Amino acid sequence: MKTTRREFIKVSSLGLGGVALAGGGFSLSKLFGESKHQGLDMSKLKRYPTYCDVCFWKCAAWTYVNDKNEIKKVAGNELDTHCRGRLCPRGTGGLGMYYDDDRLKTPLIRVEKDGKQTFREASWEEALDLISGKMKDIKSKYGAESFALLKHGSPGKHFEHLFKAFGSDTIAEPAFAQCRGPRAVGFKLTFGSAVGSPETTDIRDSKCLVLIGSHIGENMHNSQVQEVSDAIDRGITIITVDPRLSTIANKSKFWLPIRPATDMALLLAWMHVLIYEELYDKKYIDKYSIGFDKLKEHVRKFTPEWAYPITDIKPNQIRETAREMAKASPAVLVHPGRHVTWYGDDAQRSRAIAILNALLGSWGKRGGFYFSEKLKVPKYPHPHYPEPNWDAKDLSKKYPLAKTGITTEVIRASIPDENTEHKVKAWMVAGTNLTQSVPNKKMTLKAIEALEFLVVVDLMPMEITGYADVILPECSYLERYDMIRSSGWRTPSIALRMPAVEPRFNSKPAWWMAKQLGEKLGLGDYFKYNDYKEVIDWQLKQLGTSLEEMKHVGVMNFNRNGRELYLKDGEDYKFKTPSGKIELYSEKLDKMGFDPIPVYKAHEKPPQNYYRLIYGRAPMHTFSKTINNPYLNDLKDTNNLWINPRVADIWGLKYGQEIWIKNQDGKVSDFPVKVRITERIRWDSVYMVHGFGHNNKKLSRAYGKGASDSQMITKVLVDPLMGGTGLRGNFVTILLDNPHKNIES
Repeated sequence: MKTTRREFIKVSSLGLGGVALAGGGFSLSKLFGESKHQGLDMSKLKRYPTYCDVCFWKCAAWTYVNDKNEIKKVAGNELDTHCRGRLCPRGTGGLGMYYDDDRLKTPLIRVEKDGKQTFREASWEEALDLISGKMKDIKSKYGAESFALLKHGSPGKHFEHLFKAFGSDTIAEPAFAQCRGPRAVGFKLTFGSAVGSPETTDIRDSKCLVLIGSHIGENMHNSQVQEVSDAIDRGITIITVDPRLSTIANKSKFWLPIRPATDMALLLAWMHVLIYEELYDKKYIDKYSIGFDKLKEHVRKFTPEWAYPITDIKPNQIRETAREMAKASPAVLVHPGRHVTWYGDDAQRSRAIAILNALLGSWGKRGGFYFSEKLKVPKYPHPHYPEPNWDAKDLSKKYPLAKTGITTEVIRASIPDENTEHKVKAWMVAGTNLTQSVPNKKMTLKAIEALEFLVVVDLMPMEITGYADVILPECSYLERYDMIRSSGWRTPSIALRMPAVEPRFNSKPAWWMAKQLGEKLGLGDYFKYNDYKEVIDWQLKQLGTSLEEMKHVGVMNFNRNGRELYLKDGEDYKFKTPSGKIELYSEKLDKMGFDPIPVYKAHEKPPQNYYRLIYGRAPMHTFSKTINNPYLNDLKDTNNLWINPRVADIWGLKYGQEIWIKNQDGKVSDFPVKVRITERIRWDSVYMVHGFGHNNKKLSRAYGKGASDSQMITKVLVDPLMGGTGLRGNFVTILLDNPHKNIES
């Protein structure tokens, strides 16, 4: 049996207990039952402001604590524009993160015992001394830049400050290349501005909403879902393009079950109808855009009849839906989507969506896209960061529109035999389950094996922790101060996150870890505070409020001081593009050697007896990080595989039958998944909810439940413009018998 320098260690096999400092043991029936059925006497509870960390919407909330210092409830803050006082299932179940006894409990250090690698418990002092020593060693041998930070969310922000002070800007976040990067590039090329997060979509006043692979209601983006719900009640026209009858498709006037990977053909055909039937907003296009004549000639041949055999959408449906959009113009919104890394041409597909919105005159118009305004939180004083010799963007030079570090390129630079100009020798991974969240796990594991040092900071023993040299347990968002949430919405707002209780076990907040490491590295001038609340109080006072005031209100909304929410009719406006106009034809792309207007390119189809793997979200879960949450797992503890009845008949499948899946590269799922036979999915595709199939037994509720879609994604279609990792070029077939039974026996 081949041994490796860094074996995967199952934390569960160590029997690491730790001591609970607060909260005691967890009882789902007791705690959930009391809050749901017995009711709470709110007058006897103290409340503390927070904002949710279960997803990126960051809804402001109140944490309610009783006189025994037990958290009893998390509820939305009525002042917050993100939630309007109502939390989604994930938000209300967020306290499960606090009460989960599977949490990491104390620092762990990799050691060898009796010829085998294992972890042992360590004090914070020992663990931080080891990390700071390794950081100094890496810096002296290779330069600070060779120590990379791969991060997500709030903890990543604190460590980003540490790394920049240390001299490393080799920092990357999976969200750019694997989620919303293509739409940022596509919209910025067209309008000079991205759509932000949360998106500046004016669903509240829209008359027509077009969704292309965007599953609002399953993607539980709180205020957006509320606005869609209200819009449905007032009779909005919804057009949903999706190979699957999603929840929102079921509420739509038009459901177009498109053949996967052909969205670009439909977008071009819609443009053709709008232009050649003269349904586009002529005044808007004449005043604000350039390149219309070139666009008109470009889409001349892309008729609905041309698109029909490609997309499976009939010509009359293409025309009828285009006319519906035009009828609602400019109060029409072709939604930009969120997770838009699909087929490798995603920046151009997002650009096509942007161009379609421009033809409808929706950018900067009521019912389309509004102009957001955000309050700039002043930076707490610290010395200038040293200038690194190279950074993560230098690793991604072959992708000219990548404006941030790309995780996969940092991983590639960590592999010795890869031909990269710069080399990465060590990682800190904070708040992201890298082996599950980044495609091409084989490459990731090859990089991990070559690393000289790996630190993982997490709340839970996610799969990535098993490869670490040092594991640092972070406390939950209900137990810590964090950065001020500043939001650009229709009106600017800020929100406070503060601890409601002391951290459980021997866990710590990320700001504390970053500060301790900074001081051990001789960077104390960058951390001139004893407690992070000093930073928050200073910043709030610069904004005209204070920590004490924010403790009472949680959220503060401000008046707009910039431009108005929408363009006035005929208003002069300069877009932030090179021309100052909406660029339907991009000279910039043309000079770079790329298509100046999006074109349709055929993508690979499934081989015989294989089906395109489509994945999505469940409203109670965020990626893979909440599957073990006791509250949210109680709502959905596994996934299933949606299969069309025609396919089920071919394979002789029954509803609820357990099967295994194998992809085009021979990768087989570790665990079985149950069949769901439904007409709601096309015959050439299968669908599953993302995030299940965990293989770490320490995740007692998530282990072995369902199949992992991430495991099946071994083929990655890379976007040449910005390095986005397209994940929907993978196909699976069905295995009726357990392929692991001989191994298990």
